[in-house]
Amino acid sequence: MQDYQLLLEQAKTHIDNTLPFYTVLSNISAVLNQLDDINWAGFYLVKDDTLYLGPFQGEVACTVIKKGKGVCGTSFQKEETIIVPDVNKFPGHIACSSKSKSEIVTPIFKESKVIGVIDIDAPIYDRFHEEEKILLEEIAKLLSSINY
Repeated sequence: MQDYQLLLEQAKTHIDNTLPFYTVLSNISAVLNQLDDINWAGFYLVKDDTLYLGPFQGEVACTVIKKGKGVCGTSFQKEETIIVPDVNKFPGHIACSSKSKSEIVTPIFKESKVIGVIDIDAPIYDRFHEEEKILLEEIAKLLSSINY
């Protein structure tokens, strides 16, 4: 059983406003990579209404995602966490890895504007639930306090 409170506490230790945003995200991606049964954990950051690959742990990933495209782009557009039990059933899913079967994406806000998303993929179906949603939304809130 995963200890989500411990992961949240670990994430909090890496929230440091004296460090560059990318540096903080790099360590947070390492913390998230400790989740059980996942194969990718990282970030996409917004520039000019498009998501660009940020720090991550896992295989090579898609580098550019348009707003409204795939799970990440849809989370960005809708400004909400999206849990996808089976990525093959998600309309317009962008297959960065054939190993990924389920996914969760949570937006990161700064001054009511999405500045990026947290993206986690799993090699099993129906991996993500309310517990992970709560964890990622808490981490996203912590990240919103960092200078971007």
